[in-house]
Amino acid sequence: MKKEAGSRKLEAGSRKLEAGSRKPEAGSRKPDAGGERLQKILSAAGVASRRLSEELIAQGRVSVNGKTVTELGTKADPSVDEIKVDGRRIKTEQKRRYILLNKPRGYITTRSDPQGRPTVMDLMKGVREYVYPVGRLDYDSEGLLILTNDGDLAARLTHPRHEVDKVYEARVKGVPDEHALDRLARGVTIDGRRTAPAKVRASEPFAKGSGEQTIVEMSIHEGRQRQVRQMFDAVGHPVVRLKRVRIGPIEDPDIPPGHWRELTPQEVAKLQRAGSRTVKR
Repeated sequence: MKKEAGSRKLEAGSRKLEAGSRKPEAGSRKPDAGGERLQKILSAAGVASRRLSEELIAQGRVSVNGKTVTELGTKADPSVDEIKVDGRRIKTEQKRRYILLNKPRGYITTRSDPQGRPTVMDLMKGVREYVYPVGRLDYDSEGLLILTNDGDLAARLTHPRHEVDKVYEARVKGVPDEHALDRLARGVTIDGRRTAPAKVRASEPFAKGSGEQTIVEMSIHEGRQRQVRQMFDAVGHPVVRLKRVRIGPIEDPDIPPGHWRELTPQEVAKLQRAGSRTVKR
């Protein structure tokens, strides 16, 4: 009887080992059955930065094995699970792309727009990889914009603690005096929060039909929505035209509006160094 009981235990144990050795088929696992966090997988696949990936998940645009996932912290295994964003299966390995675009006015800085307005992706002819814009540049503004599928670099370039400068040329109404320029440099209050210190330099004013105007160069490292325009509104000199001319160490005045080029390996290395710097205050 003891031998018979022992043989049954061995047989049961062998069945468990056999079951454990089988790999789950794609689509058979539940979304949270081990693996990595979804936002990390999406970032590594070049879909978006981790922060933007969290927004995609919260918006219900991500599915795992056919089931929509909205809970942050959900885990998956990209080698087994079928992970889709907007109905399109992600590729966990793809060529890294680093693109510098001279964005014209009249384009939304996003991959898609619910209102059907033109987006910067309409200018990305010939780019097959799933790239996305790094940071903001509003509809009425123009100038340099980086697009990439490197989620980690995108996150570092946009996080305030790394203080990656963005330089703008703002044509504003009127002639800002020293007091106004000093206020901009020291920070103004927008929506109850004070902006970080900025570098400001004004050129000589010039006459226009509607009155005098001035071009002011401003360098900031924050990225709040319409921040530069709101800062000039706060000192009484509304922006007429706004152009971004530099992102960290990257500038190129020779790219025509609406055109783009690949960043060189040297430029990518410079951006990576700029994004790895942490400024302590």
